[in-house]
This record gives sequence, C-alpha cells and structure tokens, in this order.
Amino acid sequence: MNQMGFPLLSLVTWMPLVGGVVIMFLRGEAAVVAAQSRLVALVTSTIVFLLSLGLWFGFNSADPGFQFVEQVPWLPQWGITYKMGVDGISVLFVLLSTVLTPICVLASWESITSRVREYMLSFLVLETMMVGMFCALDFFVFYMFFEGVLLPMYLIIGVWGGPRRVYAAVKFFLYTLAGSVLMLLALLAVWLVAGTTDIPTLMHYSFPVGMQDWLFFAFLASFAVKVPMWPVHTWLPDAHVEAPTAGSVILAGVLLKMGAYGFLRFSLPMLPVASATFAPLIFALSVVAVVYTSFVALAQQDMKKLIAYSSVAHMGVVTIGIFTFNVQGISGALLQMLSHGIVSGALFLCVGVVYDRMHTREIARYGGLADRMPVYAFLFMLFTLASMGLPGTSGFVGEFLVLVGAFEVNFWLALFGSLGMILGTAYMLYLYRRVIFGALTRADLRSIKDVSPREVMVFAPLVVITLWMGVYPLSFTGFWEASVHALVMHQQAALAGAVKLAGVVH
Repeated sequence: MNQMGFPLLSLVTWMPLVGGVVIMFLRGEAAVVAAQSRLVALVTSTIVFLLSLGLWFGFNSADPGFQFVEQVPWLPQWGITYKMGVDGISVLFVLLSTVLTPICVLASWESITSRVREYMLSFLVLETMMVGMFCALDFFVFYMFFEGVLLPMYLIIGVWGGPRRVYAAVKFFLYTLAGSVLMLLALLAVWLVAGTTDIPTLMHYSFPVGMQDWLFFAFLASFAVKVPMWPVHTWLPDAHVEAPTAGSVILAGVLLKMGAYGFLRFSLPMLPVASATFAPLIFALSVVAVVYTSFVALAQQDMKKLIAYSSVAHMGVVTIGIFTFNVQGISGALLQMLSHGIVSGALFLCVGVVYDRMHTREIARYGGLADRMPVYAFLFMLFTLASMGLPGTSGFVGEFLVLVGAFEVNFWLALFGSLGMILGTAYMLYLYRRVIFGALTRADLRSIKDVSPREVMVFAPLVVITLWMGVYPLSFTGFWEASVHALVMHQQAALAGAVKLAGVVH
C-alpha cells in the first residue's frame, strides 16, 4: 500500500482490464455488442482518467523520491516484488496515457466498424500496459509491461490498419522485440550482479565501469528503437501510415516516450559514467535525426508519413536534451515529450478527420478546405503552430530549454539542434498551405462537412492542454524540478567519483 493506504496506482493500472473483461462477456446482436463495447471502453477509460487526477492533486513536487508507493511480495525467492510508484519524471506520463486513451476511444466511435469489441478491448489492454510501465519500480515488472505493449499495438495495426497493415505490424513487432531481447540480457546481468531488481536500489548501485559500457549499449538497443533514433527509425513511418487514426495517436503520443523514459529511468542514474562516455554518440545520432528526417518530411506527399518523420525529428531534440546532463536540457526534454504527445496526437487526429471524409491522405488531393471547414482549419492551424514551436504554445518552451541546455554543452550542438525548428516550420507550413489554402477546385471537396460535435469533443482537451502548457509551463515543470535536480546531482557525483578513482588507480 502507499503512504495514504489506498492503492491508487494499482487501481489506475488494472481498472482498464476490468472494462476489458466486461466487454468480453457482452452478448447479443453484433450491432448492439459493438455499441455497448464502445460505451464500456469510453466509460472505463474516463473513470481511469478521473482516478489518475489524484496523482496530479496529491503529488508533492518538493519530494524528489517516489510517491504513492505500493509493494507486495511476488517472487521473493528471486528478490522480485510487485512494486509501483511515481516520481516527478514519471507522474505526468501516467496522466498523458490516461488522457489520450478516452480521446482515442471517442475518435474511433464511427471510423471503426468491424470487430469493434476486439478493438476496444485492445485499447484497454494497451492502457494497462502503458500506465503499468510508467509506474513499475521493479525491473522485472517494468520489463513485463514494456514488452506487453507490443501485443495490443501489433493487433491494432495488423487488424484495423491500412492495405499494408500486416507488413507494418510485423516490422514494428520485430524491430521492437529484437532490441528488447538485449535489454532482457541486461536485466539478467543486473540481477546477478546487484542481487535485486528493485529500481530505486539499482539507481544508486555502483556498477563497475567496464560493465556499464556494455549495459549501456544493451539498453540503447531497446530504447533507441522505441524513441525511435536514427537509423533504427524506419519502422515508424510504416506503422503510422498503416495504423488506424487512434493507433497513430497512441503510438506517437505515448509509445515513443517509452524509449526516452527508459534513458531517464535506467541509463542516466544506473550507468552515469557510460552515459557521459557515449553522450557524443547520442548527440551525433540525434542531430542526424533532426536534420535528415526533417528534409525527408519535406519530400512527403502522404500527410501521415510527413507527421511521422516530424516525430523522429522532435524526438531527436528530446534525446539531445536528456544527454546534456543539466537541469535545463532534461527539463526541456520532458516538456517536449509531453508537448509532442499532445500535439502529434492532435495532428494525426486532424488527418483522421479528412481521411474519414475523403479516404485519402495524399496532400495533393486536398486544397481550399478553409472555405468549407473553417473550424477544422483553425484547429489544424493551432496544432501546426504548436508543432513549429510558436511562443505561447506547448512546443516552444520545451525546445527552447533543450537548446539552452545544449548550448551549455556545445555551441555547434545547439546550432544543429535548432535546425529542427527551422525545418519544422518549413514542412509544417508546406503541409498546412497545401491542405487548407488555395482554390477549392475539386468537386468532391465542395460538399465536405466541417468537424462534428463529437470531433470537437475530441479536440477540445488537446487545445486546452496545448495552450496551457505554452502559457503556464511552470504548472508542469514544477512536478519534475526536484527529481531532475536530484538526477543531475547524482550524475555529477558519480562522474566525480569515477574521475577520483581513476586518478588513484593511475
């Protein structure tokens, strides 16, 4: 139990499965079961979100440690426990997961018409895995949730995706599974050396410097694929293009954050010396991702593929911030992760709105939508500007802090990192101009309808959060300030101890 005697994290983690069980036992005509499945999924995910608000209001931002901790013996003979808890780094990602899930359910209300029961069940299972991964404080439990995300996401892409859905789903599964096998070997090595899988204990365990190097690359193999970093990013455009709209929202909004979260939870605190040693490698890969994938995005004719490549570029900025090892860089990376989760999810929803009406994502097939869809044009404009990093939106503050942190490390790193904002402006304005402005010449666009009340309900919370984060970012950065400061101090102390030890040995 946690310090309040109420297992809030377990309730938020496992309640989606309760809704899933209810959906499994629904009986009746297909249309009735489909309608009931939608309703159960929406009600369940909404209740989970309301419960998760207890984390927002009950979290003590001055405490850098883990809160709402729950611990129950599970496999005591191997030192494995069911342990849950959140700190400033993880708490808002739990909320991000619980916010986006009901939005995805509502966004799929009309677009998913086949196997609706299984679709809604997959999303509820996916929510459990996402929330559990951010809450897990035992390495073994974390690995189970981390890998558990693969199965429902594989089904969402492979069953309800586009024409090449099977190829995209298999590619997604193989890429992520291959990297995770190496992390499993690292988990076994960590357990054999430290004698525990307790994450708070491992975060302060002094692993031998030689062992840190290969552990770092084992973690990198898994986390880099999830981010995804260049050159292991090629699964992402295919997965986004073929996934249903809600699948793309969760993929960009939450799943890409799992890799960056892994760096912050494992690589930096457990392997501080190796993280500092290989930071230049991470910077090089991140800069290539920012510049190269931005130019690739400029060349795209598919709206989803353009936004997918933009995600790789934005996550390149995140990994730059994480490995600056200073408060500004890491805080900016965390804020950029949250902002990207909201904004990229909203952009994929914008694509889904016109795809549901026209059944094409080819940019050249659109134009002049501002004449027929003014509300849609406004929403698309807001999220486009946020993706570009316009001041006053969520995208600005995170990128600015990352660049400040990068400037403290190296001027050229900050310079090349800033190219992402410049190129991002180019490809996002290119997309917006082609789709929204111009002459409305196509006959099939003249009867297109503006966003419906249901779609307004989907976008409304994302609009509020995007502006809230841009106008008052302190309400978010305050959550992790103490935890990030503690992480940076731990990193500096570990490096100072390693330098001192090397001097003594020499």
